[in-house]
Amino acid sequence: MKNEEPPKKSAIGRRRFMKIGGGAGALVTAGTLLTALHADLMAQSKTAGVNWWDAKPGKAGAGKPVSIDCHSHWSPTPYNKVLADLGFPVNNPFPLDYDLEKRLQYMDDRGIQMHVLTLAGGMPWQKTTAEGNARLATAINDAGIEAHIKHPDRFTVGVEMPIRDAQLCLKELDRVAGKPGVRAVHLCDSIERHDYLFDPEFQPLLAKIEQLGLPIIFHQMDGEPNAYGGARNAGPPNLSAGLDAPIEHTVIATKFIITGTLDKFPKLEIVLPHAGGTFPYLAGRIEHFLYHMQNPGAVKLALPFRDYIRRFHYDYLIYYPEAFRFLVDIVGTDRIVVGTDDFAAKDVDYPNNVLDQFNLLPADRDRILRGNAVRLLGLKS
Repeated sequence: MKNEEPPKKSAIGRRRFMKIGGGAGALVTAGTLLTALHADLMAQSKTAGVNWWDAKPGKAGAGKPVSIDCHSHWSPTPYNKVLADLGFPVNNPFPLDYDLEKRLQYMDDRGIQMHVLTLAGGMPWQKTTAEGNARLATAINDAGIEAHIKHPDRFTVGVEMPIRDAQLCLKELDRVAGKPGVRAVHLCDSIERHDYLFDPEFQPLLAKIEQLGLPIIFHQMDGEPNAYGGARNAGPPNLSAGLDAPIEHTVIATKFIITGTLDKFPKLEIVLPHAGGTFPYLAGRIEHFLYHMQNPGAVKLALPFRDYIRRFHYDYLIYYPEAFRFLVDIVGTDRIVVGTDDFAAKDVDYPNNVLDQFNLLPADRDRILRGNAVRLLGLKS
């Protein structure tokens, strides 16, 4: 797959760049220019920007709903009933997880146009049998389709898969493919620390997802048996979501590359949550150890390793403005989408205003807020 160059970065305004470069034909050495650019970025980091949980709208309010949230969770009533039938009742369910009217008001108040509906980390696939998995997937997928039919401009469906059985996954995908609102597939990174997607029996599922043109949106599964560090980060305080989850995303991204899976399925689109975990930050180290340390050349890839970084899309849930600038720099604004973790982390109240602190060009801002999601999900712009 051809890897386009990322759009022009807009962290430093054109006027500021001209000031750095000098005027009236003045010549500036490359070293001086780089030093000035670095100073400019450092000044931005110190004087501009707030952490995601502190981003709030100005006096004008949140404004017209515009963003498409690709990392938003729910737990609808029909699904909750099946969970209870299987012996796993939801205690004190959060109203916005199942009450769509209240959810729509929440979205309107925060400038969110659309939620891609997916399960949170408490996915039930480890708890039940393959048949139980299938019942739960059917219940939540049908509920998502119904939500889309009722509110077609506000909700789309990330299809849940009964991952205990690859054939049941294919069966469920065939059942819902082409139905209203089905725009993505939602999968967990691993189950019980097993990278199931790379098993031979799951290759037909990946092929089918690619054929249908549906992006895969990933998320970690909660619980100590699924946590990368097991009991090590379980607490107190429990740091599994803070530490294990981003490592899980890093592992699956790396394995998609080094197993040749991305080469085998060149049109497969993947969205990594939590800004890709630690993958963008560690990609250089991974490449170094693959090709310059142990067994150099043992992994044969169709493209240079670095090119695969842009084979993924990333939600922007990274929290620190400095970290977001790094993500933009390494993957480009055309590979970033909105993700809030609603209603799990519950700490990104105003997703559009998160971007207010950056000197993004209007086109880059639109790409992140909705344009990239429109393309990935096959929506009307």
